[in-house]
Amino acid sequence: MKLKITSIGNSAGVILPKELLARLRLDKGDELYALETPGGIKLTVFDPELAEQMEVAEKLMREDRAVLRKLAQ
Repeated sequence: MKLKITSIGNSAGVILPKELLARLRLDKGDELYALETPGGIKLTVFDPELAEQMEVAEKLMREDRAVLRKLAQ
């Protein structure tokens, strides 16, 4: 899909076609992440920082199930 860069005030922006927004399940005001990969730039709704934090939290929950059980009681 070809995207065009356009002027937005003193900045530049990319207009995302309605079809692309639908495929990404995005709407105005949502966040989109640009990740640099070996193959180029990838646009995604995936938040790598949040995913990393969730991975740490899940690891702690697996390791400390007994502590979590006591907290839940």
